Amino acid sequence: MDISFLRREFGDRFIEDKVVASLYIRDASFIEVSQSIIGVVFPEDEEEVVELVRWAVRNKTPLFPQGCATSLSGNAIATTPGLVVSFERMAKVEIDPIDGVAVAGPGVKLEELNIELARHGLFFPVDPGSVKSATVGGAIANGAGGMRGAKYGTMKDWVLGLRVVTGRGDTLKLGCRTYKCRNGYDLVRLFVGSEGTLGLVTEATLKLAPIPESATAVLAYYNDVETLVEDVVKVRANRVWPLFAEFLDAPTSALVGLEEKNALFLGVDVNTGAEERLLKKLRELIRGEIAQEAAGWEAAMKLLEPRRKLFYGQITAARGGVLVIEDIAVPISKLPDAVRGLKAVAAKHGVPLLLGGHVGDGNLHPATWYRREEGPAKVEKFIKDMAELVAKLNGTISAEHGVGILKKELARAELGETTLSYMRELKKLFDPYNILNPGKIF
Repeated sequence: MDISFLRREFGDRFIEDKVVASLYIRDASFIEVSQSIIGVVFPEDEEEVVELVRWAVRNKTPLFPQGCATSLSGNAIATTPGLVVSFERMAKVEIDPIDGVAVAGPGVKLEELNIELARHGLFFPVDPGSVKSATVGGAIANGAGGMRGAKYGTMKDWVLGLRVVTGRGDTLKLGCRTYKCRNGYDLVRLFVGSEGTLGLVTEATLKLAPIPESATAVLAYYNDVETLVEDVVKVRANRVWPLFAEFLDAPTSALVGLEEKNALFLGVDVNTGAEERLLKKLRELIRGEIAQEAAGWEAAMKLLEPRRKLFYGQITAARGGVLVIEDIAVPISKLPDAVRGLKAVAAKHGVPLLLGGHVGDGNLHPATWYRREEGPAKVEKFIKDMAELVAKLNGTISAEHGVGILKKELARAELGETTLSYMRELKKLFDPYNILNPGKIF
């Protein structure tokens, strides 16, 4: 393999040191990686990405694109001795408040983007739990969702256009800069959530929204999760569209500094002056014990902070064990059934269970763990039964974390071989040499 090109073209932006490179071969999932890689390269513009892909084709070398590696399904892991492509230096952003768009490089962090947008009274609504470190490119590859998904949806709803470099070394301009765009097949949505297997994103045109004037929020405690979930369904049925509806079960609540009760974080964006009216309505609808109320945008976001510690609470509970965080979604009306079913499946197989997630859009994150000396057999049985439960409820085994490595078998069962065969053909079209993030999804 000729790596002189990398040394010559990238200089100190190509890291060969094995110790440093080893920091880039894994993501936030529990998957352990032992193999070494060629190194890590840090392109600064699209032209360099094109040349990098063409080099990879010539040398038959896999490329593993990476943002900040916060993925929980193994889709940012280097699975074979290849080259990690870190996009952290492609972080330019252009904001057009009149058109209501931002043109961002893949390395732009979502939180930093929103800091800049706030100067214009705008924001980018997609709000994953890892928002402080998640990048635009990573969120696109993963099809990220998050805490404001109840109102604003996921990345597929907010990406207007893309520039990508395919596995052929071609540059494609997809979508538009306009809100309305019907210029052939919707390839933008094909790439959103493709986990870096079809092309490398070099630029994204993102749709923006005005920051709501104000918001109201409550933190309510419940003795049982079923009642909590039923209240979220009831709030929606009463024509209140939550900005966020998040929850932590009692053990997790205690781990993040709250009372050891099931906690519901419910927020609604409102016009200034309507805060008390909405709070009154929430008091009437919610059967839980309201422990805290917030009026105003900043106060509502602050109230949500303990929910952002879900991942850290789950790590604490596992106490060095192998933590497995799942990512399922069911129709909102089926959430009570899902909660009851998950608890029953966990009890059946004798595995620990922590529950939390985005109940406002039907997305749950069941977490369990096992000790290495005991092995994963019980957890694997739990996951199998969990997938069967989700299928019966017309749900999905991957709402926002992607398929990656961890969910390939679950995706096969959910999609079926015929659908997967079409996906494989698409992969061959855009990446005929199988150099882009191989080993993921299929």
